[in-house]
Amino acid sequence: QLQLVESGGGLVQPGGSLRLSCAASGFTMNYYTIAWFRQAPGKEREGVSSILDSGGTTYYADSVKGRFTISRDNAKNTVYLEMNSLKAEDTAVYYCAAKRGRPPRALQTWGYNDWGQGTQVTVSS
Repeated sequence: QLQLVESGGGLVQPGGSLRLSCAASGFTMNYYTIAWFRQAPGKEREGVSSILDSGGTTYYADSVKGRFTISRDNAKNTVYLEMNSLKAEDTAVYYCAAKRGRPPRALQTWGYNDWGQGTQVTVSS
C-alpha cells in the first residue's frame, strides 16, 4: 500500500530554516512526481513546490521562490523541502503528495492521488 510520511516540522523563529522530509513506502518514487502543499488555518490548500518523476524539473510557488528548495533522493525513496528565510506567513500544515508520471498542473491539488498526513510548521518569535 502506498504511503507518504512527512517529518521535520516544528517551531522556528522568523528568518530561520527547516528541512521537511517526505518518506515513501509501498512504491518506488522514481516514477512519481512529488509535490509539497500547505494549508494555513482558514485558507485553501496551496501548492508550494514539486519535482517531476525525472527529478530534473522543479516548480515553485512565487511566494517561496529563492527561499525553498525541493530535492529527491530516489535511493532513500525520500523527497526533501529545504526552507530558508522563513516568514510568519509560511506557517501552515505541510503535506506531500504523489502522482505517478506527471500531473497536468504541477502545483494543483487535483492532480495528485496520494497524500501524507501533514507536518506542522510554525514560524513565530
